Amino acid sequence: MKVAHASHPLPESVEDPIRRQQPLLWLNDNWRPIEVAASSSDSLGIADVVAAERRWHRWAGLLEQLFPELRPTQGAIESPLYAADSLRPLIGDATQAGRWLIKADHALPVAGSVKARGGLYEVLLHAEHLALQAAILQPDGDCTVLASPRARELFSQHQVIVGSTGNLGLSIGIIAAALGFQAGVHMSADAKTWKKARLRSVGVNVIEHRGDYGAAVAAGRAQAGHDARAYFVDDESSRHLFLGYSTAAIRLRQQLLATRLTVDAQHPLFVYIPCGVGGAPGGITFGLRHLFGDHVHCFFAEPVAAPCVLIRLASNLNTPVSISDLGLDGATQADGLAVGRASELVARLVRPLVSGVFTAADDDLFHDLYALNRATGLRIEPSAAAGLRGPLWLTHSEPGARYLSVHGLADVLRNATHVVWTTGGAMVPEEEHSRFAARGCAVTLSRSGQAV
Repeated sequence: MKVAHASHPLPESVEDPIRRQQPLLWLNDNWRPIEVAASSSDSLGIADVVAAERRWHRWAGLLEQLFPELRPTQGAIESPLYAADSLRPLIGDATQAGRWLIKADHALPVAGSVKARGGLYEVLLHAEHLALQAAILQPDGDCTVLASPRARELFSQHQVIVGSTGNLGLSIGIIAAALGFQAGVHMSADAKTWKKARLRSVGVNVIEHRGDYGAAVAAGRAQAGHDARAYFVDDESSRHLFLGYSTAAIRLRQQLLATRLTVDAQHPLFVYIPCGVGGAPGGITFGLRHLFGDHVHCFFAEPVAAPCVLIRLASNLNTPVSISDLGLDGATQADGLAVGRASELVARLVRPLVSGVFTAADDDLFHDLYALNRATGLRIEPSAAAGLRGPLWLTHSEPGARYLSVHGLADVLRNATHVVWTTGGAMVPEEEHSRFAARGCAVTLSRSGQAV
C-alpha cells in the first residue's frame, strides 16, 4: 500500500486515478452480509424505515393541501420506474446481461429531485414537533391542521436554515415557505443561478457564498446557532434526512412487485445512485439492503472532481478526509455532487452496506444525459446522469468482473435487474436543458466511431 499522505492512506490503485481525475470503479472491502451489517447500523434498523414511511402516509392529506399538483396521487410524493433497455446501445452496452430500468427521481413532484424525499421529510417532522408542543396538533391527529392559520402563525415565528449546493436547498426552502416558516438557504459558489431565483420566487432568503458546499453548511450552522427559534437541517449528519431517503426502498420494492420483477439469489438487483455528501444514496442503500438483504448490490456514482465518499470509505480512517487532501478542487458541472467532504454519519452507516463507488468525468455526464433523452425522452441535469454508466462498470471492467466472481453472480447476471437512479432535473429551465443537450450532442459527435 502506498501512503500518499499521513491523513489518508489509500491504495495506489485508487489514489493515482483519483489524483489524475480518471474514472474508476472502487470495490468496498468492508461490505458485509446483511446479518452482520445490520448489527452495526448505529441503532437504526428496518423498523425506523417503516416508521418513516408511516409518517409519509400521515402527511399525505397535508401535502395534497399544500401542493395542488399532488392531488392526482392523493398527496404521495413518488416517481415512476421506467424501462430503459433502449438506452443500452447508446451508452455502450452490447450485452444482454439483464434488464435496465430508470428510477426517475428527477421527476419527483414539488422539488424535482431526490431531495424531496429527505428535505420535505425533515421539515415536516420539525413542523409536527412544534405543533405538538403548542397543542395545535394532537398525537395521531389530523396533520392537515399544520396548514391552518394557527399553525402558520406559529411557524412564522421560527426559521428553517440549510446549507446546500442547490437541490436540497430547493426542497427545504419550498416546503418551509409553504408551511409559513422563515426560510434561509445558504448556497455555495457552484449553485446554479436558476435555483437561487426559484427559491427567491417563493419568499426564501438566499444567502450566497464564494466558498464551496462546506462553507455554505458552516455558515448555515453558525446562523442557526445564534437563534433559539432556528432549526438547522444538517446535511452532513441528519438522521431525519437519512430516514426520509430510506423510504424510497419501500416504494421501489412496490414498483418491482407491480412489474412482476423478482429479487432473489437467481434474480439479483443492482442499483446505481449519484452521490454528493452521501445522504440520499446512503439512505436508499440502507433501506434496500434491509429489505432485499444480500440480493441487492448498491453502487454510488460521483464526479471525478469530487469523489468525497469514495475517498472517505477507501481511506479506512476514523477521521474525516477531504478531496483537497488529494489535490482536487471539486470543479464540476455536476453541481449537486460538488462536495468536498463526506457525511461522517453516512460513512459509518453505509461502510458495510454499499458494494462500491465509481466515478464519471463531466463529458461522460453530458454524453449520457443526451443518450438518455434520445432513448427515452427523459431530461435530467448533469449530476443526475452520474449513475448511467453503472451497468457498464459492472459488466465491462476488471473490477466489475471481480465483483461478480466474488459474489457468485456471473452465472445469474442474465436474470439481473439494473436500476439507475436519476436524481434531479424536472425544475431545470428550458434554456438550461437546451445547453445540456448541445454539449451532450457535441461530446457524442466527437466520439463518433469510438465506443461510447
